[in-house]
Amino acid sequence: MTSRPLVIRGGLVPSTAQPDGARCDVEVIDGVITHVGAAEPAHRWLTHDVLDAGDRVLLPGFVDVHTHADARAGDPDVQLALLRQGVTTVFAGLDGLGFAPADESDYDALGFAADYFRAINGPPRSESALSVAGYLAQLHALPVRVETFVPHGLVRYAVLGAEQRPAEVAERQRMRVIVERAFDHGARGFSTGLEYAPGGYADVTELVELCAAAAERGLPHVTHMRGYEDRATEAFAEIAEISARSGVAAHISHLHGPLAPILAMLDGAASAGLDVTFDSYPYRHGASILAMLALPAWLPLADRDATLVQLSRPEVVARVHEHVVGRIAILAPAVLSSVPGHEEFEGSTLAEVAATWAVEVPDAVIEVLVRTGLRAGCVFEQPPTNTEESVRALANHPGHMAGSDSIYIGSHPHPRGWGTFPRFLHRHLRQWQDWTWADAAEHLSTRASERFRLTDRGVIAPGYSADLVLLDPETVADRATFAAPTRPADGIADVLVRGEHVLRAGRLTTTTGDDR
Repeated sequence: MTSRPLVIRGGLVPSTAQPDGARCDVEVIDGVITHVGAAEPAHRWLTHDVLDAGDRVLLPGFVDVHTHADARAGDPDVQLALLRQGVTTVFAGLDGLGFAPADESDYDALGFAADYFRAINGPPRSESALSVAGYLAQLHALPVRVETFVPHGLVRYAVLGAEQRPAEVAERQRMRVIVERAFDHGARGFSTGLEYAPGGYADVTELVELCAAAAERGLPHVTHMRGYEDRATEAFAEIAEISARSGVAAHISHLHGPLAPILAMLDGAASAGLDVTFDSYPYRHGASILAMLALPAWLPLADRDATLVQLSRPEVVARVHEHVVGRIAILAPAVLSSVPGHEEFEGSTLAEVAATWAVEVPDAVIEVLVRTGLRAGCVFEQPPTNTEESVRALANHPGHMAGSDSIYIGSHPHPRGWGTFPRFLHRHLRQWQDWTWADAAEHLSTRASERFRLTDRGVIAPGYSADLVLLDPETVADRATFAAPTRPADGIADVLVRGEHVLRAGRLTTTTGDDR
């Protein structure tokens, strides 16, 4: 924290009245905005430290509502990747999996989550099992703020283990107690991953009961639905039913797919009085664990050892081979992002790996999974039902906010972890000109702050925390590509969090973070 008051002079601050911005001076004292007003002569601020905005736009710090920085938020390279995008707050515990809440009785659940999602979340920062409060305290001093949801899959595993069945009454009650305690400790909502194990084993009754606990606190259900693209309508209907029965507000993670059905679903939910929002990222490629993309759900995926035993049996391999053949259009060109023990294949397509091993692509897929103990990750192109028109239209929807779905594991990750927010800005402000700067603040900061009850953030006004981003409107753009996915973005060189100048001239001012 600065020892003297700070003023950011002359930045373009957008508002409803002036959506392209008006030149303002913004005063910060003890990390809080205390004054926003018309630019004044320099002598007005002689007692202050001064940050000259020049011709830059000043926006509230961006909120990334869907990240997998769970274990990597303490890494200075990850902090730089985020701050160079203007991101000052990230969420963890997405897709129903994370590292908290856990205690000694839930240690097996923590081990499962760390193992199953290793190619997405990485290993936990600490060997200790932590409550949500303990997890957040562990990350409190970082230059980027970390919030979390309570992940359904972790809670479910703590109560049911790898069981492939709906929960019984007593089990649902035990899960609810854990979820409510996590809310008491600061979780900002309830997260599900219904395409992943073990969350996908839950029925609607289980999900309604746990979502009702969130509804009672005014917190949302944040969900990776059971399917997207051609499965989006059916998956959305389940989420709508859960909301109608529990009263919970719904937030759909990384919404993508055919535009007309998705817009019809969103309109139908609004007409039914349901509160539904969503996030998206501005790319038509996704990234996940290879096991989710390639393996059939009838395998015991929540039990890694049991699945590997199954994959040692020729009759099972034959069935999996047939399943992979049906997904070959997506899997063959998929690029391996994380291949523990076989890092030489990171950046290679599965078709290239198959050629190296002189086998068919389905055989290569199964072999990669076996050799890595199901821990491989990949980047893949989404089906053609997800068009550029759909990506753009969803980003202009009033229920939209930004979520990168960033993954910081492996040497060849998806570029969204380095480019999502500047890419939104470059495309919508400069290329298409369908956002104003006030719209940018809404989509990238204000809506998320309101949705997830970050009541001190998301607005440039007196009384709000000084989480602030100065950006050059002429140069802001993403530089990360699928060939070079970790290039930092351009155009954002100065960022403040809680009034502290954490990014100055494009460089971190602190190395606070990972001490492992």
